Amino acid sequence: MSAEKDFASVAPYTVQVAGEQRVPFVFNSPHSGHFYPQRFLAMSRLDPETIRRSEDCYVDELFGAAPALGAPMLSANFPRAYLDVNREPWELDPRMFVEPLPSFANVRSARVAGGLGTVPKLVGEGLDIYPARLPLAEATQRIEAIYKPYHETLKRLLARTHARFGLAVLIDCHSMPAGIRVGETGIRPDFIVGDRFGTSAAQALTDHAIGLLRSMGYTVAHNKPYAGGFITEHYGRPARGLHALQIEINRGLYMDERNLQKSAGFDALTEDLARFSSRLLDIPDQDVVELPIAAE
Repeated sequence: MSAEKDFASVAPYTVQVAGEQRVPFVFNSPHSGHFYPQRFLAMSRLDPETIRRSEDCYVDELFGAAPALGAPMLSANFPRAYLDVNREPWELDPRMFVEPLPSFANVRSARVAGGLGTVPKLVGEGLDIYPARLPLAEATQRIEAIYKPYHETLKRLLARTHARFGLAVLIDCHSMPAGIRVGETGIRPDFIVGDRFGTSAAQALTDHAIGLLRSMGYTVAHNKPYAGGFITEHYGRPARGLHALQIEINRGLYMDERNLQKSAGFDALTEDLARFSSRLLDIPDQDVVELPIAAE
């Protein structure tokens, strides 16, 4: 049993950079990983296709223009079904493990109740990943060997960005099921921009992102039903010049959710997101928009 051995042939995550960082932005794709270790597949009761139902397929590719625009991008190679870094480090379901959890574990969150803790219990529409309880050491090794280094890497990218530019903007990239509906109107948004109800990013940044997407003809919702997860909440500190936005993309725009294959809309969406990213990165230079930066 070893999380490190699971990723001996493939790095658990990748940082893409293209030369010198030119903008105060960092992109992050924590759920698009699609390397499923054989040991993990052998542990699961699900087949190799079904276990992918929680994956944010191709999101790292959709935002793939970011490094060329001067922004580093951190992408998970490990799958969300294996480990979810958009959770607290010890957000675990005690019903999953043979031994008792440590006293500091968060066992009562809504995410744990939904089967979507740091080590998830479920994928897709309530499908159990494992046929039996796991040794607690399984969770511990994944957290120590992959979760903590991933967040240390993200923290370091943001700290370097902040030190260089006086502010740092994290764009946390995700996808959502095509059937998601919002509000009484029941609209199906193309995008949802989340800022933890105004606490993780300056209003100007949120408004700018939403405005750009709408100007491109997309339907955009704000915070509902996705306001941002642990990453957005944990790293977004606007008063300190640290801003975090979560962007959810409707999978119906670019893929077939039944077979997880790219659809005819993939290339057009990728081009649109390259234009969106380019214009979003201009915000610190715009006279009409002033983001809070760190005090001297």
